[in-house]
Amino acid sequence: MKLHDLSAVPGSTRDAKRIGRGHGSGQGKTAGKGHKGQKARAGRGMRPGFEGGQMPLQRRIPKRGFNNIFANKIVTVNVGTLEVFENGAVVDTKVLMDSGIVKKSCDGIKILSNGTLTKSLTVKVAAFSEAAKQKIEAAGGKAEVI
Repeated sequence: MKLHDLSAVPGSTRDAKRIGRGHGSGQGKTAGKGHKGQKARAGRGMRPGFEGGQMPLQRRIPKRGFNNIFANKIVTVNVGTLEVFENGAVVDTKVLMDSGIVKKSCDGIKILSNGTLTKSLTVKVAAFSEAAKQKIEAAGGKAEVI
């Protein structure tokens, strides 16, 4: 099969609607835009959220709180999730991303203590909770901060 042999599945494509081509077409004269008004004009773009002059929703809703744009985004992983690795493995950011446990590391990964760990692992990440560190060391592993 070659590129010139390919064709669209019947019924998957439609002819373009030809507007403003006479009243016999059904889309003549006003070209489906009705009579006058903002939507009938050329270049009538209205920005997203525009409500015809009414106070827009994003301005009617009260604003609360504070969003710190300088805050570090830390990705958390539970100790129980590390059970998938073999005994004696070295677990770091790259290994966690390759295994699909973490999608992206952002500003660092922190291990939390939820779950149980029975395997001896060397874990090298940005941060640990105190209880997670104890669980890793109790299983015979090491918790190293990088």
